[in-house]
Amino acid sequence: MTEPLPVVVGVDGSESALEASRWAAREAGRRGAGLRLVQAFGWPQTHHVGEVGRGQRAVLRRAANEQLAAAAAAAAEVAPGVVVETALVEGFPVAVLVAESRAAQLVVVGDRGLGGFTGLLLGSVAVGLAAHAAAPVAVVRGDAASAGPVVVGVDGSPASEAVLAVAFEAAAARRVPLVAVHTWWDVLMDPSFAPLVDWDAIEGEAHRTLAARLAGWAEKYPEVEVRRVVERDRPAPALLEQAAGAQLVVVGSRGRGGLAGMLLGSVSHSLLHHSPCPVLVVRTKAAS
Repeated sequence: MTEPLPVVVGVDGSESALEASRWAAREAGRRGAGLRLVQAFGWPQTHHVGEVGRGQRAVLRRAANEQLAAAAAAAAEVAPGVVVETALVEGFPVAVLVAESRAAQLVVVGDRGLGGFTGLLLGSVAVGLAAHAAAPVAVVRGDAASAGPVVVGVDGSPASEAVLAVAFEAAAARRVPLVAVHTWWDVLMDPSFAPLVDWDAIEGEAHRTLAARLAGWAEKYPEVEVRRVVERDRPAPALLEQAAGAQLVVVGSRGRGGLAGMLLGSVSHSLLHHSPCPVLVVRTKAAS
């Protein structure tokens, strides 16, 4: 048997990264995978040369290794059976983690790093990684210790199959219900048409669409209790409402109506900034 790909975590010495390391360690344990803690190490621009310059770099490298060791200790504390490796990789964080994602089954980061301002709800590394990574990306934010259900956004497009695969697997591994959310407000393009719309017919079609998308997966995971939620609402507000009390919300990187040049859709972007629990973004193509 081939060894499963590792769960990779981006580490930067922040409390957010430590929480991400703990969350990822538990996830690696559920998946029977190893945990790889990665710190991107960029050489600072400095005018110092010779022994002074080398001394500065040695201090920074030692601090980075200490931060990796702290993350490894935090991971081992919550998941002592998981094999942990650490890596100090030269480069910028997004580029390093995108490269790591090509040999990972999941990449995990915190929602803010050491450079985050108090008012900044999401670090640039998390957004950039969610948009470009080759593997699913989990951004650990909000209540990371909830025992609630897994929530998944289903837009009715074929691209949502990849999202459902990840969501059902997550719910089964955690032995919790899966809340499948489908909205239909965005089918109305012009509010002036509202009096002419048969809302009951649209809602009925929305229920049938969700049922059709869930059918095969429910058969594959009969142990997972599925709760269907169909709302006349925009996707992001409906998902945020269901995410309250959840332990994870799973969304695609782009959904129905996504533009070809848009690497991260408005729904996933909104969840990454405002979700009350960790968010798992699955890379999908734009669906029409």
